[in-house]
Order: sequence, then C-alpha cells, then structure tokens
Amino acid sequence: MIGFLRGNIAGYNNARLYLDVNGVGYEINITEGIASELPPVGTEIKVYTHLVFKEDDIRLFGFLREDDLAIFKQLIQVSGIGPKGAQSILSVLSPDDLRFAILAGDSKAISKAPGIGAKTAQRVIIDLKDKLSLEDTFEHAFNEGGKVKTLQPENSGIREEAIEALTALGYSSSDAYRAVRAADDGTITDSNLLLKAALKNI
Repeated sequence: MIGFLRGNIAGYNNARLYLDVNGVGYEINITEGIASELPPVGTEIKVYTHLVFKEDDIRLFGFLREDDLAIFKQLIQVSGIGPKGAQSILSVLSPDDLRFAILAGDSKAISKAPGIGAKTAQRVIIDLKDKLSLEDTFEHAFNEGGKVKTLQPENSGIREEAIEALTALGYSSSDAYRAVRAADDGTITDSNLLLKAALKNI
C-alpha cells in the first residue's frame, strides 16, 4: 500500500496529477477541486494516496489532506460507491460538509454529485451515519478552521437545539449544521444566542 508520495509536480489537468518522485512518474487520479488547489508545476508537494487494484486496472487516487483520504476510504466501503463515485461526491462536498449532510440525513445534498442518485445517496447516509458523531464532526471542523482545539462537551445540547430550531424555521438540515458550525466558537453557552448568531450565517 502506498500511503503518500512526496515529489515534484510534473504536470496536471482536472482529472490527473503527474508526480515526479525521484525520477519515477506517478499518474494520480484527482478531482477538479484538488487540481484548483495545486501549486505550479515543479513545486514539491505531498499527496496522500489510495491504491485501487483490480485484475485489469491499477489506479492511484490522490488527496492533499489526510482527512479527504479518510472520508474517501469510508465512502468506497458503501455498497454501490466505487472510487469514481467517491471522487464525484467529494467534488461537490468538502469532507466536513459531507459529514454534516450525512448526520442531517440530507440525501439531496449528496445526490448533487454527478452519477449519484437519490437511492445511492440514501445508502451513504444509512451506512455512514452510525460511524460519525456530531461532536467529533464539529470539533474537526473547528480544528480545521483554526478556531479552537477543544470544544466543551456540555455545549452539545446547545448546538443540537440551535440546529433543530433552524430546521423548524424551514432551513435545510445541512444549511442548519453549516450555519451553527460557522457561528459557534466553542464559548457560546446559550442556545438562543447561538441561534441568533447562526441566523447571520444563512
């Protein structure tokens, strides 16, 4: 298994990255979103990879962050989701937004990915929802954003109340999760205050 590669960018397009690792050129499958983040040709980068081996095909799938690779691995464990399907989902949803969509049961957000129908999106939710937790997802999102390192467990109920209030107001579950995530810096201890702050982010 190849966990990651470090080398110089030899070239890329919206679907492939060519990485020169000590004179060996690796062709790595990437998404358009990843391509848009890549630095200029010749730059040294680290790419987290997953090797897919079939009888007639061997492919490397690459990501710039470990978290993207982790959610990709979870997705390809879902029945009906292969590497291309997982890439398709990650081309329209960031790992955090995907986690929030799964927790919210928002199959519409997931089915926006090319080639992913409503039934497949629902399967993603069913298979992965029990493997995620609201607190872990919030904490990861905050750490990624550099806001706080640790969220207080006692604030969990406050976040859930704010999310429920937003959905009762007619907002989608995914929008409610994202708004609360954006508003909560880990210090708000009142659900009404969190709700008011979240409304500013919708």
